[in-house]
Amino acid sequence: QVELVESGGGSVQSGGSLRLSCVTSGYIGNEYSMAWFRQAPGKECGGVAEIDSHGLTPYAASVKGRFTISWDNAKKTLYLQMNNLEPEDTALYYCAAAERVLLWRWLSVDEYNYWGQGVQVTVSS
Repeated sequence: QVELVESGGGSVQSGGSLRLSCVTSGYIGNEYSMAWFRQAPGKECGGVAEIDSHGLTPYAASVKGRFTISWDNAKKTLYLQMNNLEPEDTALYYCAAAERVLLWRWLSVDEYNYWGQGVQVTVSS
């Protein structure tokens, strides 16, 4: 059984930075996709960024150039470095894991096997 536990959320002013962490336990496999999603009040859950076992790192257009996803295999931890935050980034952020490489399917929530509990990020103007 794989478990994902996020941390690092909080409240910042516009232009600030936060780093989210997602510690994983259990065995995902050698082929995987790890991603960050977010859901703002009244909106659907949407993909932010993904990293797979082949090293691909696609990003949502709204965060490209500001956010960086990374995976520390030794620590089994997924990160999301968020810089130049905007009020529109305010949301509940989730990490997710799939036991296969998703490629273009990385944006589909149904493709992921495991989810964290979510961490709140609030950006004020």
